[in-house]
This record gives sequence, structure tokens and C-alpha cells, in this order.
Amino acid sequence: MDIALLSMAMSQGQVQQQASMAVMKKALGNAEQQGEALQKLMGSADAAAIQHAAQPHLGGSIDLKL
Repeated sequence: MDIALLSMAMSQGQVQQQASMAVMKKALGNAEQQGEALQKLMGSADAAAIQHAAQPHLGGSIDLKL
């Protein structure tokens, strides 16, 4: 087996692994940012507004009998 060919193959494998790790770290960073933004949004949202958005037909009118 050729030593130069083996060295090139190993080097290429290392570059692929490093690129894969860089992409994975970027994706993890994006997921963490989205999670933090969602937590901030949920913390600042009004519970009544969330319920109204989920069920807008409820609470719009009141039936009264006299």
C-alpha cells in the first residue's frame, strides 16, 4: 500500500470530520438561540392573550337572561 495515498486518505477523513463538527456546532448554536427566544416569548406573553389566540371564538359574547 502506498504511504502517500494512505496519508492523503487519512487527511481527507480528518477534514470531513472537522467540517461535520463545524456544521453540527452551528446547528446547535441556532437551536439554542431559538430555544432562548421561545422561552423569552412564552415568559412575556399574557396568558389571556395566549388562550384567546388558541380559541378566539370563546369569550366574545355573553348570554344574559333577565
